[in-house]
Amino acid sequence: MSTLCWSISSAKLMRSAVCILLGLLTWFCPERALADKRIALVVGISRYQQVPRLTNPSRDADAMATLFRKAGFDTVTNQRDLGIADLRRVIREFSEASRDADISVVYYAGHGIEVDGINYLVPADAKLISDFDIEDETLSLERVLKALDPAKRLKLVILDACRDNPFAKTMRRSVASRSIGRGLAKVEPSMSDTLIAFAAKAGAVASDGDGQNSPFARALVKFIAEPGLDLRLAFGRVRDDVLKSTDNRQEPFVYGSLGGETMALVPQVIKPVDPEAQARIDYELAAQIGTKEAWDSFLTIHNTGLYASLARAQNAKLNSAQQARAKADDVRRDAEEQAAQKAADFRRQLEEQSIRQTAEAKQELSDQAKKDLEEARRQIAEQAQKDLDEARRQAAVAQQQAEAARKQVEEARRQAFADAQQQVEQAKIAAKEEAARIAALSPNLPEPPSPVPSPPKIDQADLARLLQAHLKRVGCNSGTTDGNWDEGSKKALGLFNKNARTNFDIKLASLNALDAVRSKTDRVCPLTCGKNQKVDGDRCIQIVCRTGFFLNSDGECEKRAVSAPIARAAVKREPTASAPSNRGGSRCFTFSGKSYCE
Repeated sequence: MSTLCWSISSAKLMRSAVCILLGLLTWFCPERALADKRIALVVGISRYQQVPRLTNPSRDADAMATLFRKAGFDTVTNQRDLGIADLRRVIREFSEASRDADISVVYYAGHGIEVDGINYLVPADAKLISDFDIEDETLSLERVLKALDPAKRLKLVILDACRDNPFAKTMRRSVASRSIGRGLAKVEPSMSDTLIAFAAKAGAVASDGDGQNSPFARALVKFIAEPGLDLRLAFGRVRDDVLKSTDNRQEPFVYGSLGGETMALVPQVIKPVDPEAQARIDYELAAQIGTKEAWDSFLTIHNTGLYASLARAQNAKLNSAQQARAKADDVRRDAEEQAAQKAADFRRQLEEQSIRQTAEAKQELSDQAKKDLEEARRQIAEQAQKDLDEARRQAAVAQQQAEAARKQVEEARRQAFADAQQQVEQAKIAAKEEAARIAALSPNLPEPPSPVPSPPKIDQADLARLLQAHLKRVGCNSGTTDGNWDEGSKKALGLFNKNARTNFDIKLASLNALDAVRSKTDRVCPLTCGKNQKVDGDRCIQIVCRTGFFLNSDGECEKRAVSAPIARAAVKREPTASAPSNRGGSRCFTFSGKSYCE
């Protein structure tokens, strides 16, 4: 509340201070408080009598005259195709009009000529047979500038006259050293607050244009009469526009200087002062707060006008809303009390009905509940007996399978050991026969003293048979021991290489392989069990599931759908049979520097 009042009061004080300051400025600067007097002279010459006619100067002059009138100039003098006498008269009259003017502007469109560094405007009746006629038949730019001298704030000359000189080819030279330049010459005005704008910079030629107006005139119409735009910025935009429209072939140029204040042909439009502007701002602030206190504070400062009426209407709405809210609160409290009373009554009725229904349910369900309980107990007992019988049957089957597997392992070991013993005996017999045959072939040889019998050679089949037997003993060979080194024997030796981390050639049975396999006293290759079996030590046993589970087709224990207490069946495990020792005796023989024992 206090913040709003302070803000509105501060704004009102600030507005009053601004009004006082503006009044003081008006008092000390009465000439600026009034509107500046602006006059313009527009001259366009197209119909030259001695040279070809120009197309655009008349249209350019009309466009500029229209522009000055729309810009609010007090006097706009628009002249066409003047001869030298009329041109001098018009300039003289404009000089008289400039005496009480603040801003004087001359726009000239037509031919211009530069001789010995002096610029001249060429009227429609100029003949210029020789250069001696220039001072008589043309008007110098210096005379135009003198005509503008009385203007108080701004003297502006705009020359759209930088075209090719059509008299240069026919004009006789009375003085050989006299120069006639191309375009117009650079000027340096001696008067202050004076600007001279050329359509093209000194020494360059301007284009008359192919359209309705020249490029320079089109750009002037666009920019120089923009309200509040400083002339220096306006002519800068004119330059950029002409360069763009002529592909950088023509560059306008401005000579002269102005002071530091903004100088615009058309003053900035001042918006009318809204007498209720501050009231509107304070109204918007009060509306943002939206409380009755804010509106009361607003009406304390602004008690009349449109916004005061709107504020009173807003205050009335707030009062009505507060009264309606108070009534609504009373109605809501009554409704809440009634709803609470009804809820309590309904809750009490539900409790009484629940007590009655509970008593009736107990009376009706007591006998049926006893019957259902007995039936459930009987079904549970029957299911439990079935599960127990099934578990015992599975345990018996597992025991039989385990015993059969143990016997198979023992039989395989015994058979492997017997085959190895038999092959060793066969090898010894073959060695003795080979020794006797060798002795029979050389009966006349003298017996060497203390003869040392050479070890008999082992046949490749015998070597293969021995290696097959020992591979079977260490669990790598499941085939026969017939001495035929077939694919099964090669696969068995490969399994031994893989599990014993050796690298023997599996294509043939070698003594080195036989030594390595024979040196192993325990199983090397892992035991592979059949379906529904698992490895237990050195044998395969049947998989037995615990109570509540059964063995599925994938060989895994799966929980039964209906669980029931099942007696655990004790499964007696047979002790693991140890592998028979491969060392049967102490009789040994040597072959190729290696010893073999039975």
